[in-house]
Amino acid sequence: MVAMMKTIILASASPRRKELLAKIGLKFEVEPSNDEEELSPGLEPYELAKSLSLKKAERVAKNHRNALVIAADTFVVLEGQILGKPKTESDARKMLSAISGRQHSVITGFTIIDTESHKVLSRSVATRVYIRKLTANEIDAYMQTKEPLDKAGAYAIQGLGSVIVEKIEGDYFNVVGLPLSALAEALKEFGVNIL
Repeated sequence: MVAMMKTIILASASPRRKELLAKIGLKFEVEPSNDEEELSPGLEPYELAKSLSLKKAERVAKNHRNALVIAADTFVVLEGQILGKPKTESDARKMLSAISGRQHSVITGFTIIDTESHKVLSRSVATRVYIRKLTANEIDAYMQTKEPLDKAGAYAIQGLGSVIVEKIEGDYFNVVGLPLSALAEALKEFGVNIL
């Protein structure tokens, strides 16, 4: 069981990340960073994921004196192209067509900041996802559910999107939005032991 004096803060509005942290027994507060995700070119995907999570963590860390702040950022990489969350239905439809019948990587960067000691740790984790070939009717039906609209790569592996995933290689929870095994290992460096 997790016991610690510092407040743990999740710098994310994602209901999925909240659910995952709760699943491993962490007691935490939520304070979204409200950062606009800038998928700026120039950084390779692993570095970009860490950089985005670091910005989110730093923004929230400024508001706290004795806390551990955890932030994360997840996106899809398809043949070197980064796919974030679709901005429109048309975007989502294009993403689903692009990933149909192909494999891609889901990369999550996460950062932990101890606001008292100023210790910072950023890591990134990749999971390979194989999507089966989708028909136009299947894409239309999935679009009607609205599920693709706020998900990186336009699908939710933990929801109805599970039926389009053939297989994965790596951490399932990473695809949902938080690589729990890597996060638990990283938290040990801050004196937090999940097990």
